[in-house]
Amino acid sequence: MASADAGSIADLWDRLTGTQPDPPWWLVILVGLLALAAVVHGPTWRVARNVVTIAHEGGHALIALATGRKLDGIKLHSDTSGVTVSRGKPHGPGMVFTAMAGYLAPPLLGLLFALLLAGGRVTLMLWFSLALLAGMLVMIRNVYGVLSVVATGALIFGVSWFGGDKTQAGFAYLAAWFLLFAATRPVVELQRMRVRHMAPSSDADQLAHLTGVPGLAWVSLFAVVSLVSLLAGATLMAPDASSLPDLPLLPGV
Repeated sequence: MASADAGSIADLWDRLTGTQPDPPWWLVILVGLLALAAVVHGPTWRVARNVVTIAHEGGHALIALATGRKLDGIKLHSDTSGVTVSRGKPHGPGMVFTAMAGYLAPPLLGLLFALLLAGGRVTLMLWFSLALLAGMLVMIRNVYGVLSVVATGALIFGVSWFGGDKTQAGFAYLAAWFLLFAATRPVVELQRMRVRHMAPSSDADQLAHLTGVPGLAWVSLFAVVSLVSLLAGATLMAPDASSLPDLPLLPGV
């Protein structure tokens, strides 16, 4: 029995750390288009934006802990807003980096996913996502937040445990593409709300108060990081030219 358990653990470890075959080129392109459609299509975005909120608030929480702040909790709301409460000095680098992390987390996480996928680490990427969600779950302080994180984690676990190589790869690439495409839209929405004076306590305005650097500069930073991450991630995940089908030549060419 002990030998069988050891073998199962070894198989699981090999599955987690090993590489998976590259998905077909058409699957990478198809899920990329689906991810873009989910960001552009309003009704779909209103649901899918919950994933961005999880990443956003998770970024605040992770950097708060990394900079020595005490994390009191995270709340996720049905309108796709969220709040992360931490305690510590109300100024200084720790507070600045914590405030910065929200809008930077989705694109940088998408880029990290793209790096893992480019190396064939599909299963590792999915289980790394589960580890992040599990760590976040213990800090959630409202029912909707718990349901959102548990539902997201259950979906990822189901795909990673029961899905075949192609299903896992399609889902993993969809998640990476979505985070990369989706990161820019909240930044645009943030600036639109700032122009209308509807977000006086936004992350950008808090950073302006903390540093003296104008809020627009912080919004610009969020936008630049999102766009650069998208370009870099797309380059990493784009199908290799050798995997694309040969197009027939036109007569006389």
